[in-house]
Amino acid sequence: MASVPPLDMTLDELRDAIAPFLGSHAAFDGWSERAIAMAAAELGVPAERGRIAFPDGPVQMIDAWFDWVDRHMLAAFPPERIDGLKIRERINALLTHRLETLRPHKEALRRAMAVLAMPQNALAAGRLAWRSADRIWRLAGDTATDYNHYTKRTILIGVYGSTTLVFLDDESEDMAATRAFLARRIDDVMRFEKAKARFTRGTTHRPSLSRFLGRLRYPRADAIKVAKRSRY
Repeated sequence: MASVPPLDMTLDELRDAIAPFLGSHAAFDGWSERAIAMAAAELGVPAERGRIAFPDGPVQMIDAWFDWVDRHMLAAFPPERIDGLKIRERINALLTHRLETLRPHKEALRRAMAVLAMPQNALAAGRLAWRSADRIWRLAGDTATDYNHYTKRTILIGVYGSTTLVFLDDESEDMAATRAFLARRIDDVMRFEKAKARFTRGTTHRPSLSRFLGRLRYPRADAIKVAKRSRY
C-alpha cells in the first residue's frame, strides 16, 4: 500500500511523520517552532502546516518524539526476536535499544527533560513515562492485572529514569557505563521481585489484617445480637 504524500496527510499523520526529524533540530533550536519548521522542510511540507500539527507547543512535540522512539522499539522486537529471552533479558534489550535510538540525540533529550521538569508539565511528564513503561512491559509479555501491573511500571520508570541520567553523561565506548549501570539496576529489581513473591506466598494463609480491623470497627451481626441479649 502506497504511503500518503506529506501534503495530503491529516494532521495526526503529519505529526507522526515529522516526529522522527524533531530530535536532530531540537538539539540546536530547542523544542521550538523553528525546530518544527526545519523538520517539516525535510518532508517537503510548508513550515506553517508543520506548526499547525503541533498547536500545543513543546510538550506535544516531545510527546510525538517519544512516541516515535517507542514505535521504533516496538517494530525492532517482533515476537520471534523476543520470545526466547528471559524477562530480565527482554527488559534489558528493550531499554538498551531505546537508549541506542536516542544516542545521536542526547542534547535534544536533555532539553526535553528540562521542559518536562517544569512544574506545569509534571502531569504530562508522568503520563509519557507511564506510557513508555507500559509499552515496554507489554512487549516483554507482562499480563498482570492486579497491583503488580502498577508496581512493575512504577519501578521501571525509576530504573529508566536513573539510567537516562547516566546515559546523558556517558562517554564510554558503546555506552559501556550505561549498559553496566542498567544491568545492575535490573538485577536489583529481579531480586526485589523474588523477595516480594516469597513474601506474598508466605502471607497467603495468614489472617488478613484489614479484615481484622474491619471487624473491630463493624462487629459481626451475631456478636451484636449476643451483646444485646446480655443487657436483659
